[in-house]
Amino acid sequence: MTIHPTAIVDPGAALGQGVSVGPYSIIGANARVGDGTQILAHVVIEGHTTIGADCLVRNFANLGGPPHHTAYRGEPTELIIGDRNRIWEHVTMHLGTPGGGGVTRVGDDGMYMATSHVGHDCHVGDHVILAHSGTLGGHVTVGDHVMISGLAAVHQFCRVGRYAFIGGLAAVTKDVIPYGLVWGNHAHLEGLNLVGLKRRAVDRETISALRTAYRSLFAEEGTFQERIDDTAQAFGSNAAVMEIISFIRADAGRPLCLPQREV
Repeated sequence: MTIHPTAIVDPGAALGQGVSVGPYSIIGANARVGDGTQILAHVVIEGHTTIGADCLVRNFANLGGPPHHTAYRGEPTELIIGDRNRIWEHVTMHLGTPGGGGVTRVGDDGMYMATSHVGHDCHVGDHVILAHSGTLGGHVTVGDHVMISGLAAVHQFCRVGRYAFIGGLAAVTKDVIPYGLVWGNHAHLEGLNLVGLKRRAVDRETISALRTAYRSLFAEEGTFQERIDDTAQAFGSNAAVMEIISFIRADAGRPLCLPQREV
């Protein structure tokens, strides 16, 4: 373990093997930092914050700060960050709130670029990229392998399904289906994240089924409920399509992000 002489590490903090703490960083009494994690200069880790192994936290990041919520009164809520994350300059990730479950949770293998923000009570999956100044409001749920582009913002209580892509400057006020691609202000569903699926070596048969199911779901014929039922019946054995169907059918706090124009 290497701690710079100008860093302030509370005696109650638990630092794993091989942790390094850079100049002028501050680590509070309730922080837990996993093996091999690097904390660079001017980082602040406060609150009940757990950071996994082999992470990199760059300059001026603030992790475990109090949630921006008027009802928060200093309760001992948590921020839990997984392994092998890259957290860049000026990133902020806040504690949870008692009313939101008490935990903000970030998965493994993510990249959180400069000035991006993870709000209170968010649940973020693995392999997520939050680009420069990307913002997650409170209570947002983000699935695995999601890409959120620069200056995009996701409204409180929204859900973003696995493998979705959110374009730059998008204002996402509604739920984004798994594998969906959205952009605009306010954001609308533009299609499927085909580039992301191909990059992750999803087979052609699955991509073809997703494209057919997408056209079926968002066509103009019939009601939306009828199209959901018809698509579920036609693709009941396809796991990827049924993931979208289950996402749409789930109870949610926000409406669904839909195409802006005819598909």
